[in-house]
Amino acid sequence: MGKSTFFKALTLIDVAIAAYPFTTIEPNKGIGFVRIECVDKEFNTNCNPRFGYCIDHQRFVPVELIDVAGLVPGAHEGKGMGNQFLDDLRQAQVLIHIIDASGSTNEKGEIVPAGSYDPVFDVNFLEVELDMWYLSILKKGWEKFARQIHQEHLDINKALAKQLSGLNVNEDMIKNSIKKLALNPEMPHSWSEEDLHKLSMELRKLTKPIVIAANKIDIPTAEENIKRLKERFPNYNIVPCSAESELALKEAAKANLIKYIPGDKSFNVIGNLSDKQKNALDYIKNNILDKYGSTGAQQVLNTAVFELLKYISVFPGGVSKLEDQHGNRLPDCFLMPPNTTALDFAYKLHTDLGQNFISAIDVKTKRRIGKEHLLKHRDVVEIISGK
Repeated sequence: MGKSTFFKALTLIDVAIAAYPFTTIEPNKGIGFVRIECVDKEFNTNCNPRFGYCIDHQRFVPVELIDVAGLVPGAHEGKGMGNQFLDDLRQAQVLIHIIDASGSTNEKGEIVPAGSYDPVFDVNFLEVELDMWYLSILKKGWEKFARQIHQEHLDINKALAKQLSGLNVNEDMIKNSIKKLALNPEMPHSWSEEDLHKLSMELRKLTKPIVIAANKIDIPTAEENIKRLKERFPNYNIVPCSAESELALKEAAKANLIKYIPGDKSFNVIGNLSDKQKNALDYIKNNILDKYGSTGAQQVLNTAVFELLKYISVFPGGVSKLEDQHGNRLPDCFLMPPNTTALDFAYKLHTDLGQNFISAIDVKTKRRIGKEHLLKHRDVVEIISGK
């Protein structure tokens, strides 16, 4: 499926990559980067990022990635590396499900003839495994839990949120899901097995959104399979990609053979290429970049962070100057959850700034804003504090 190759392409960390099933045993952790248009151009300056980097006004902001052990059908029952895989997923805010869109890898991770395996199965079985995992956690001690809620007139939203906090479930998610499924919040002991299963599915969708990385688009059978995947799963974000191509381009750029900005539709040759290197890059250009507009790897990560999680990027800055005490211009860029207020951002920068918050300034417009003001993607904000 190319899972480890995809991870290496995003992080450039050396990990085990091999053409045999389940190369990854222990989870690999690394840093990838989402791409945004930097605000430096709007201020007619350049920037000096402390974390990440900026190329031609394209800012790359770090995010943590975890490459977990492979999953097989029956993982929620402990098959394969199932228990470890699912436990590793607890800390994830969004999942990137890498599938072999060419149909040349089966459900056991074995190489098969291209087009002989249906990748639709991979999408289906991951949903099932995750839903059953959530259900097993929800059902643990359910009868006693449900009776206690009923007898002591406890708040089902608070009680369930506490029980499922390890899955990042909160009270609003519980409340909205119960309402959507038309369950009686005062009588959880009357909920059926099917009710619990549906509730598990709703909570899984809210806490573990999934983007599908349809990998291996360089293999001809992938194109038709991707069309079917999009028809079969219209509610999913399905991004065609080639991890091998992205890795090759990044390594060529690192060796100063080409200039390449991750996510771009082209590259420029700046070094001396061997015939083998030239042929490989020509292949990527003709079969990936010209056809799909990019390798798709950067788009997968951006989709996960900005479309599924709906995060925004916010830069700290000042109206009088954009530099920090060391002279670095626009050194920081923070990824913030949706509905972030000016006060939230102040606390993100420092607890003292939040506690002593007076007001904030939208640096682009020089307009003063209050603590409840909702920030927008690519805002530059100055915090006015009592300290």
